[in-house]
Parts: sequence; C-alpha cells; structure tokens
Amino acid sequence: MPNVSFIAYTTKGEKLIINNPVEFPDPVKTDHIEEPYIRAQIITKPDYIGNIMTLCLGKRGTLINQSYISTTRVELVFDMPLTEIVFDFYDKLKSQTRGYASFDYHPIEYQISDIVKMEILLNNEKVDALSSLIHRGRAQDFGRQMCERLKELLPRHQFQVAIQAAIGAKIIARNISAMRKDVTAKCYGRHQP
Repeated sequence: MPNVSFIAYTTKGEKLIINNPVEFPDPVKTDHIEEPYIRAQIITKPDYIGNIMTLCLGKRGTLINQSYISTTRVELVFDMPLTEIVFDFYDKLKSQTRGYASFDYHPIEYQISDIVKMEILLNNEKVDALSSLIHRGRAQDFGRQMCERLKELLPRHQFQVAIQAAIGAKIIARNISAMRKDVTAKCYGRHQP
C-alpha cells in the first residue's frame, strides 16, 4: 500500500521521520505527529462541483477557493492531507466527473494530525506487512474494509481464523474466516447418483 512520510515529535523534543508503520514510536512517548498537506487544484465542468466537493471533503479536504474560469469551466482549490490522495483519489475523481476533471497539486506544509498505527492480527499474531498509519477518524472504516478483504483472500480452513484490526490493545474491527464442515450430510442416507 502506498504510504507517505510523517514527522513525530517525542516528549523529549526529538524529531523523528516515519517512513513506514514499523518506525512508528510508542504513543506514550509521542508528543504529536505531523502529516504532509498539499494544495490541490481541480478544473472541471460546473455540473460536477457537488461530486467533487463531496469527494474532497470526505477526504478531509478544506475548500480554499472556487472560481469560474469561463461559463463551462470552474476551478476548485483544496488543502488536503497527502495520505488521502495517494491511494485511490485520482480514480474516484475521474469516475465522479466522468473524466471531465484535471487534477494538479503541490506540497505546502506539515500539520498536526491524529495519526495512529493500525495493525492487522491473524489469530492474535501481528502481521507487520499489513500495518498502516492512518487518521484516527478513518481507522475503524478502513480496518473493517481490510478485514473483509482478508476474509475473501485467505484460503478457507477447517478451523476458524480470527482476522482483527487493532489500534494498540483496542480491537476496532473483527472478522472470522472458516469453512464449515457439514457433519450431518451423511446422516440422512441420501445418495446422489
């Protein structure tokens, strides 16, 4: 999964650059975390303003400016976290506007944010490769989606496999994958040719 670099400040005043979830410091020793923000410029037809507003505000964006370039073109400027656009933003933008949108951005600054480390556990064992750094407000929905996808992707077994998303010791999403064995199938004497 694509990831961005965060800056963590410890309670001792140290500045740490975090490039992946394994480097995430202990939350008890962390003062605050900053994430990179970008200024996004979107040019589209006026018909799609509502769709773009819904998409960008749902991605924690803030509308900075809206101006009409001509009667058939409008420019929208948003400040957004970089973490929200690296994964699937461009595809969603194109589908919401039927391809009638151009998107450009440039980095502006780092801002304090409530970033947490979400870990995926399979049968109570942490899988570091599936860990991610995510905003606390989006962690539960993202954790639920990850658990659902893993349930579909993992091969079925005769025993239960607990799939969990956790922030620290708190489980925020849970799913169980198992193949049910039909033990009563042979009890009724039905024989199919």
